[in-house]
Formats: sequence, C-alpha cells, structure tokens
Amino acid sequence: MGERDPTETATPTADEILRLDDDRFGPESVAIVTGAASGIGRATAAALAANGLTVVGTDVDEAGLSETAALADDLADALDAGGAVRTAVADLTDDDAVERVVETAAGAGDLRYVANIAGVQHIDPIESFPMETYDTMQDVMVRAPLLLTKLALPHVRATDDGVGCVGNMCSIHGHVATQDKVGYITAKFGLRGLTQSIAAEGEGKIRAFTVSTSYVSTPLVTGQIPDTARERDITEEAVVEDVMLGGSRVKEMMRPIEVANLFAFGFSKHARHLNGGDLLFDGGHVPTYE
Repeated sequence: MGERDPTETATPTADEILRLDDDRFGPESVAIVTGAASGIGRATAAALAANGLTVVGTDVDEAGLSETAALADDLADALDAGGAVRTAVADLTDDDAVERVVETAAGAGDLRYVANIAGVQHIDPIESFPMETYDTMQDVMVRAPLLLTKLALPHVRATDDGVGCVGNMCSIHGHVATQDKVGYITAKFGLRGLTQSIAAEGEGKIRAFTVSTSYVSTPLVTGQIPDTARERDITEEAVVEDVMLGGSRVKEMMRPIEVANLFAFGFSKHARHLNGGDLLFDGGHVPTYE
C-alpha cells in the first residue's frame, strides 16, 4: 500500500475543524446527528459542537455516544466554542425512538439542522441478497431520514425565522453502481430523491443537500474489506488498492473529519444556494475514468 496506509484515520484535532462565521451557529441552535457513535457521525457531531451548536447525537451504541460527547467537549473547550453534544440512544428502525430523539432535540433549543449519517452495509450478489437485511438497510438509510425530517420540519418552521437545513450522507454509490452492494446502492439513490423532495417543499428557507464521497476510513468501510475479499476471491490489500481506490485519482481514503467539515459548511449561511444538490468529494472517481 505504499508508504502510507490509505485507510489510516485519527481522532480529529481542533485545528482540523472548519470554523464558520454564522449568527445561527450558537448553543441556542440544535442539530440532530444520526450514527453519532463512530466514524463520520462522530466527527460531524464534534465539528458542529466545535462551531457552537448544541448537538443531539443518536445511535444504538451508548458507549460510543459517550466517547463522542467527551471528544466534542474537549474540542469545544479548546476552541472556546460553547457547543456540546447531548446523547440520545435510539434504534432508527423504531418509530417511537425516532420521535423521542426529535422531542429531545426540540427541548434543547431551536431545532434547525438534521444530519442523517447512520449507515448499514452488506456484501452479497443480488441472487443471494437477504431481503431481511435489505429491509433493515432501507429502514435505517431511507425511511428513518424521511421520518426524522417529517418530525423535525414543524420545529424548524416554528423558529423565529424558519431557517434550517437537512444534510444527508450519500456516496458515490448514489451516482454509480458496483457489484454486490444492491441494498446500499438502492438506498443511496433513494436518499438523493428524498433530498430533492425536501428542497422542493422547503420554500427556500429549509434547504437540503447530500454529501457524496468515495471511501472514507470508518468502521463501516474497513469492516467490509474481509467480506469483499472473500466474495471476489482476492486479498484484502487488493480490495483497498483495486476495488476501493482503483477508480479514484486520489489514492487514499478521506478521513471522517474531512466529511464532517462538509456538513458544517452545508448547514451554514455560506451554502445558502446549496439546495437539493450534492457535494461530490470523490477523489475524481465518478467524473473521470481510464
């Protein structure tokens, strides 16, 4: 893999966080972040708190959420930001649990932002793809983002100016397809449709956007390397170099904090013309080929 492991990641530091000047970025404004116990969700929750927001981070992993809250506290203190992460353990396939997350967020201040980041992956060809797993993937990555948005919108509209934003974690697999990931690909294409629907009904005050990246060094990604190697009968090194990074011009994975900064930017006033669109940060994977 060369001199540097392209899957290398590290805990984000204060100087890596994109700081944004926005009057709404204060502790009175609340953001919901799903999948906040690890990976991109953890980094996004921490980055938003470091920009002064009150974040309600949700996940099924209580211990991971506690680690996220501690990280956010450290970063917010280092930057004198005033934000924080509150934790709300929830299963996104449980509608009642999703409702409680929104109620918690609305009770913490002015709910303005929702970051739908939680993801599920499974590797199998279409002929043997388990439908129960497919249903779970749809529930977590499409249905839950819609329900969260449905429940959050009235609270956003009730703020003093009615301004807010929904950011959805997409993927290059919301643009192009590869083998053995039909559940994930179908969900990500659906998430882009949801995003555009939110924009169509947001009256220009409630925006929506997607973030589409190539492979990011998270537990979700690194965890699929052995399964992909088995399915394709290749080495794990070949999975990284040829399958994951073979089509990219940048031969290393993104780090979670780099993705988190895109969510912070997308929520800010500096992205007010980003509405229904997609932030494609893919290392040149989608628009170029050899």
